[in-house]
Amino acid sequence: MRIISGKHRGKLISAPGSAHVRPTTDRAKESLFNILSNQYYLEDVSFLDAFAGWGNICYEMGSRGCEDITAIDVNARSTRFIEKTMEELGYEGVVVIKGNAFKYLEQSKKPYDIIFADPPYEMANIHKIPDLVLENNLLKPEGVLVIEHASFNQMPEHPRKTSTRKYGHTSFSFYQ
Repeated sequence: MRIISGKHRGKLISAPGSAHVRPTTDRAKESLFNILSNQYYLEDVSFLDAFAGWGNICYEMGSRGCEDITAIDVNARSTRFIEKTMEELGYEGVVVIKGNAFKYLEQSKKPYDIIFADPPYEMANIHKIPDLVLENNLLKPEGVLVIEHASFNQMPEHPRKTSTRKYGHTSFSFYQ
């Protein structure tokens, strides 16, 4: 993984190898952050990374000045790695939770400016994420939910879906 911008621009992070994690590619990540940076002052937002994996998107947010980051992953090895890396990078205001992202989205009462969800592409209930986020009021006014998914597996239409952007085999669907 490589941080593409901000105070740690160009820093390589070597995550332990594992079959359960598929980091967002640099090309897709750069495109995503171009979109987000044009809509938000990233240093002023609250950010949730559901299905955080090794923390790729969290490190990018922290490098760009975000100080309110929550990362959730079901894998203890991943959450320990995120905690260790965040500490090494000097990012403060980070909450790392080992747990089920769906349960968190059902039970949380904290609203966020940006929620990023990158579940395993083969996950059967990925289509439930927008309703969980929106029905539980987890987005602040003007907030955005971004779901990363395989381009061949489009998210179903939803009244609050604003767009889908495709970057090769990766797509991002946006909800507000």
